[in-house]
Amino acid sequence: MTLSTRTRRRSFRFILFLAVAVIVFLKLLDVITERALIDELVGRQYLLDANSLFGNISLYQLPFAGRNHGNLVVQSGIDDEEDDVREHVFRADGILEVSDRGVHPIYELIARGEKEWNAKLAKASRSLPEAVKEYTRRYKRLPPKGFDLWWQYVQKHDVQLPDEYDQIFHDIEPFWGLDPADLAKIHSQNEVKEDSYTIGKNESGDVVKLLTYAFREGAYEQLIVNTEGPVDLLNEVATYLPPFRMTLSPHDGPNLLSDYKVRSAALSAAGAKKTLKVDDLPRIHELGWVSACPPRSPARRKPIDLDNPPPPSTKKSFIYDHVLAMDPCLHPNLLHYHGQFLSHNQGPTPQRALVPEFSQCSTTIHHNIRIPTSYEWIEDIYPRSNDPEWEDRQDERLLWRGSNTGIFHTKKMRWQNSHRDFLVRYTNELNGTVKVLPHDTLPGERMERLREYKKGLVNTAMIDIAFGGAVNGCDGETCKVLAETYPYRERQSIKQAGKYKYVLDIDGNGWSGRFKRLITSNALVFKSTIYPEWYADRIVPWVHYVPVQLDLSDLYDALFFFRGDGNGEGAHDELAHKIALAGREWSKTFWRKEDLVAYFFRLTLEYARVMSLDRDAMTYSN
Repeated sequence: MTLSTRTRRRSFRFILFLAVAVIVFLKLLDVITERALIDELVGRQYLLDANSLFGNISLYQLPFAGRNHGNLVVQSGIDDEEDDVREHVFRADGILEVSDRGVHPIYELIARGEKEWNAKLAKASRSLPEAVKEYTRRYKRLPPKGFDLWWQYVQKHDVQLPDEYDQIFHDIEPFWGLDPADLAKIHSQNEVKEDSYTIGKNESGDVVKLLTYAFREGAYEQLIVNTEGPVDLLNEVATYLPPFRMTLSPHDGPNLLSDYKVRSAALSAAGAKKTLKVDDLPRIHELGWVSACPPRSPARRKPIDLDNPPPPSTKKSFIYDHVLAMDPCLHPNLLHYHGQFLSHNQGPTPQRALVPEFSQCSTTIHHNIRIPTSYEWIEDIYPRSNDPEWEDRQDERLLWRGSNTGIFHTKKMRWQNSHRDFLVRYTNELNGTVKVLPHDTLPGERMERLREYKKGLVNTAMIDIAFGGAVNGCDGETCKVLAETYPYRERQSIKQAGKYKYVLDIDGNGWSGRFKRLITSNALVFKSTIYPEWYADRIVPWVHYVPVQLDLSDLYDALFFFRGDGNGEGAHDELAHKIALAGREWSKTFWRKEDLVAYFFRLTLEYARVMSLDRDAMTYSN
């Protein structure tokens, strides 16, 4: 009887242990699955932090995440010990969450960024065999045919970071999962779509030219000029390009919303070295913008109410990974603060199949293939007297001038929170207060309580932001409202703008064309955007520019840190100057016309291969 009781107890303990083990395993599996969803959103790899495995939170709420930057691995988390100083939290969504017992986070963000940048430079391939090996390691296939010719161009023109073209992979990879014959049909139909144009190179030709266009009536003069830039760039290397036909959108923004299941199915097929027929793709979900998001992502957790933006977070935060911070699936508040999204309310119907169309910019939820645009590209600011040295810039206010673009202003549109409208309103408010992190602390010194300033004093003394020129982009009645609501001042010349140490860059109807000029200057650039551009893998925030969240919740903290308070006290002028110089040097070294050509050259080789009916024949061989 006693033995039987003991046996039952042992059996019960074993069953209990087994049940706990199953629960832990399922929790681990759930975390890994959600981790894979985040990886899929932006195609980046993250380390799994053991601290999060058994907590009562999902991956999208994880406070700790390490990141793999090639040879550089950074692990972050809160120390369990009750130290005087606690580490900040690097969340898996690209945001640093500030610890109220930590040092000022910008010190760490700068140091972390510099480490990442130096690692990129140190590991760059130095020879064609090294580049082929690195390509194969990253993308699990050989490079496209013509890769050796591309490498010759890179070497001849001293193009830096020859391995950092992950953005091309992210844009092209989904199309590897579709049947090439179906892709050809989709492309053929897309060539005649209204407001598109097709460039290419014929079998017998040796130049790239405009092949056909389909512009709506009355828009020819406006849109035809946008065809010149891509053609001119590719003609620099036309001799080395295979025949191709490439359809592009002439507009500023992207237009091809992805469906999560369709894109996931295509990526899965591509990873398995298989292809799907279009008829075999999953049915789309007509959920608007969030159709592009994983079912368990933050954007799908609850309905998006565009009339009631979420309240600002009570916790201070900064961007450490700018591309992740641009993702509406991870940050649904972006849908409330950008004209790209607000212009279409809850969002359009996603594409039923992936459409191989190029555009000048794209978001993380569109599948337009982005090109390296030469729009407003400059070699330098001339005359050089228009770009004074840092110490000769006397105005330490943050500058921005621009048109009220980004959304068309009518009674039916929610334009009040569109990115440019929100920026101008927010930085010109006179009522209320601003709470900022103590900016005058030293490296290693723990921050004290937040400091509170009158917003009217801060905005008047430290910021010079207004719309420039006349009211536009609105109907009659709304134009009057805009003129009464916002400050409109004269546009500034480049020479006038050269007096400012700090300048802001923000999207317009699409990506910002002025960023090239701003980062080429001797000013420090603050940048807010939702568009990962062609150079996303080739630039590092906090090293070359200061990233700003779209809701501007970190703007005042960053500005106070670098330029000090209204009297300039507590400034970190030397760090601001360092980033400004690094940004200018980056522009002169990594954003030359040759760098645009190198990117477009490689992109075209990849595109020609994935569109070919014989992809193997379009693959590089030694």
